[in-house]
Order: sequence, then structure tokens, then C-alpha cells
Amino acid sequence: MKLHSLKPAEGSRVKETRKGRGIGSGLGKTAGRGHKGQGARSGGGKGPYFEGGQTPLQRRMPKRGFTNIFKPEYVVINVKQLNDRFEKGTVVTPELLVESGLVKNVRDGVRILGNGEITKALTVKAHGFSKSAAEKIAAAGGQVEVI
Repeated sequence: MKLHSLKPAEGSRVKETRKGRGIGSGLGKTAGRGHKGQGARSGGGKGPYFEGGQTPLQRRMPKRGFTNIFKPEYVVINVKQLNDRFEKGTVVTPELLVESGLVKNVRDGVRILGNGEITKALTVKAHGFSKSAAEKIAAAGGQVEVI
């Protein structure tokens, strides 16, 4: 077997049917769409939620609650991630978190949570801290600053 003798398996590659290319092709004129009607129109056909005229499921479901579009959206970081990423004595700011790749976008602020352990003394500046995170950072000899 040589590279120049390789061919796809028989029947695995089928030539594309070109519709609307004259009467001799067998799919000329209406191109397999028939005459008039919904299916003959461009963009015609029923949508994915159409249920034959029955009220669709998303309209039958009750509408409950609301979405608060003004709620601040914080980026969450755990103390374990800070311990793994930064050296002792580092001043950790939201800008540094973005540079280091821990955070993609600061959004409305950075909040530090207390999941995991921290052993390095870091000065952490963020928009919010959980009580356990602040205690763990202070116990490791670090400082907490709310921006």
C-alpha cells in the first residue's frame, strides 16, 4: 500500500445533489419542493417548538418569579487558589488576579471565599470576603483589605 493508491471506501463519498438545475436533472423547476404551500416557500416549515397547533409547552408553563438584572455579579476565588498561585508577601489585587489568569473578567468585583487552607502571608485586596476567608488569611499572617 502506498500513499498515492489510497482511496475512500466505496460508497462513503457521495456527490452532492444540485437542485434546480434543469428538467434533465430530475430535480429542476420546483427543486423537490412541490407546488406552492408552506414547504415551497423560503423559510417555510414549522419551528422546533411547533406542536401541530396545540399550545406549545413553553407557553403552557406558569411564569414564576423574576430576574433581578441589577444584582451585582461577583467573581469568586477560594483561599486555596491564592495559596497555590502566589508567593509569600505578595499583594494580591483584582488586576493581579487577571494577569495571573485566575480571573478572566472582574465584572462587579472579586469576592474571596474560605474553601481550602492558606499557609502563606498574603495581603489580599478585594471587594468582599467571607468571614472564614478573612480569618484564614489573618491566621496565616496576611492582611485583608476591602476595596
